[in-house]
Amino acid sequence: MTIGVKVSDFRAGIASFVKQIKETHRPMVLTQRGRGVAVLVGVHEYQRMQERLVLLEDICCAKAQIEAGDGIPHAQAKDMVLRKLRQ
Repeated sequence: MTIGVKVSDFRAGIASFVKQIKETHRPMVLTQRGRGVAVLVGVHEYQRMQERLVLLEDICCAKAQIEAGDGIPHAQAKDMVLRKLRQ
């Protein structure tokens, strides 16, 4: 669940909002005139999101390769995944 905060309120209390994000690990949606304009997330959550995105892109690429007949043997795929997870 995200927290909605007006940009003007955020400006006035930025330190407390940053502390809240660090403690709750929840994103904060900044709003102007009742509409979301930005999302503030903790750096660790952002990094996790980026890692997930890379993994999803890899999965989509692999699916397309398999559909095109360019698959690789299971053992080779397993080794590649395990190496990626160790990084």
